[in-house]
Amino acid sequence: MLSEAKRASVHAILLTDHHRPPKDFITDSWRGIREGVLFVPGSESRGFLIYPTKSIMGRMSDPTSAFIQAVRDDNGLIFLSHIEERPDHPMTDLDGLEIYNRHADLKKDKEGVATLILRLTDPASLAELEEDLRLYPDEILAAQQTYQADYLAKWDAETKSRRLTGVAANDCHHYMVLLVTMVDADHVRVGTNVDPEKDRRTIDATLRPGIKAMTKGHQPGDVLARIDLDPYSRSFRNASTHILASELSEAAIRQALRAGHAYVSHDWICDPTGFRFEAMSGPDNSSSALMGDDVTISPSLRLVAHFPVSCRIRLLRDGRVIEDHQGDNFDVAIKANGVYRVEGWITLDDEERPWIYSNPIYVHAAK
Repeated sequence: MLSEAKRASVHAILLTDHHRPPKDFITDSWRGIREGVLFVPGSESRGFLIYPTKSIMGRMSDPTSAFIQAVRDDNGLIFLSHIEERPDHPMTDLDGLEIYNRHADLKKDKEGVATLILRLTDPASLAELEEDLRLYPDEILAAQQTYQADYLAKWDAETKSRRLTGVAANDCHHYMVLLVTMVDADHVRVGTNVDPEKDRRTIDATLRPGIKAMTKGHQPGDVLARIDLDPYSRSFRNASTHILASELSEAAIRQALRAGHAYVSHDWICDPTGFRFEAMSGPDNSSSALMGDDVTISPSLRLVAHFPVSCRIRLLRDGRVIEDHQGDNFDVAIKANGVYRVEGWITLDDEERPWIYSNPIYVHAAK
């Protein structure tokens, strides 16, 4: 992960190890800066991404409310994960939720997975896939990427009553290494590097005649093809959370995430560095709030966004689009309370794709 993070220019990795006792995902993990990359230990557990500041191994089976409190003690963070599996889960006492999850897109794409299996079991289509992956490595992995409307709808609905930070989950385990192994001259097994042999799919040469050419000259058990779709650097570019922290430290990262000073991006589309979304007001047009902040409505209040390249910009209020135009910036006077966030979309090869999702600015009346 460290070498791949450096390759992808990633400065911080917030780990989400699966909870596997007796390993302690806090004390038995990397923590701190190594070769310029900050590691923050955490876990994907019980439907959450959790980042306690100290070991909570004795609290992992607590009732949900007590478990959440144990995670959040002493500046810990907790985010709802896999929204497609728990769309109605309450957000009480949570710091935020995933607004994009790579694995959710994978699970929806049954046709794409079937197509990959077919391409792996014919010499000509396998060679073509290998060349496609050489030329377009990010695009092959990103072919399944969608606009996850169910995730965003929950976020928009819940932020009407509470502040919630949206984060990305690339859910990368480097588990999309596709393998074809020989059973006999007429049969192969297809699966991933994490599938037990018995769980891999057996394909017969009567269905895919090219299997005979693939197995010729090989022995049972030989690996006939290996396609690495998701090395960590590629997953890091696929979906990431950009954090506007004051410094590269765990404390600053936690503070910025809790405050919502962050945005989600599909970096493979375009480098989002320089994106800003902020509120400005007053005679000197001073910045009064960053994404994630609360701001009081005033006659001079404006929301301003800057993108590093021209794109389709959508400004949403309480989940509804109120501005939609092409450009690299916008400056909109705000006259109503609400939860405002912005999206950037880019057209690639005549296909429009979501690129950047800001965290909201919460506009309210003076108390």
